[in-house]
Amino acid sequence: MSMFGVNYLSKAEQVAKQLLEKITESNLEPGQTVGTEAVLLEAFNVSRPTLREGIRILETHGIVGQRPGPGGGIVVQRPSLETLAMSFSVYLRFNSIPFMDVLSTREVIEPALAAEAALRGTQADFAEMTASNDRMKALVDEQDQEEFVNENRVFHGIVARASGNEVLNAFWQTISMLASGEHHGVRYTFGNRRHVTEAHEGIIAACKKRDAAAAAKAMSKHVGELEHLVRERYHHLLGKPIRIMSRTSRKKA
Repeated sequence: MSMFGVNYLSKAEQVAKQLLEKITESNLEPGQTVGTEAVLLEAFNVSRPTLREGIRILETHGIVGQRPGPGGGIVVQRPSLETLAMSFSVYLRFNSIPFMDVLSTREVIEPALAAEAALRGTQADFAEMTASNDRMKALVDEQDQEEFVNENRVFHGIVARASGNEVLNAFWQTISMLASGEHHGVRYTFGNRRHVTEAHEGIIAACKKRDAAAAAKAMSKHVGELEHLVRERYHHLLGKPIRIMSRTSRKKA
């Protein structure tokens, strides 16, 4: 999804595009200054309101920020996955993409990540998976499922990181925030939670054996069970557009 994916650009969008090009062509790193407002006004030859609006566009995407005081100015930032997920959720919502499509995307990405994790993961990665799943087992009986759900995301994040595929990992990080059942009101019973930890054990065992096919199969079955749960008890959600992430949900994610 591109912020400049249209033929016509407003003056502010043109400034944002030029500023982004300046950052990339100059190989500026996060924390480095692009320039002060005065310098950029002279460079782009636009009005102050237009420049500020262009800067705000990039700020929205987490690309730049503003540092006040001496030595300050427009500073390059590292866009976060939370910002990407927020923008993506807005795109999906306003294009009426249903929750079902997001679930299906997760079912494609996660088995591929598990297969790569089995081949490229380290013993330390597998130990982290085991430790995470052990923490989840200790939370199965808890009435409040929030801690269990957060740890579940930790487990899947370890698998994604262990894959060594940064592009797929970024996709997963974004999709996982949007495809989480609890974000749409899905609740997990004691039986559901226990079954999740058992599924994780199968994924871990396959990874430790370096069996990519088995890891992918175990993960495919596991993530497919969320769709089954939604179809069985929350089928009304399947055709609904994805929800736009709130600041609170981003913090929890």
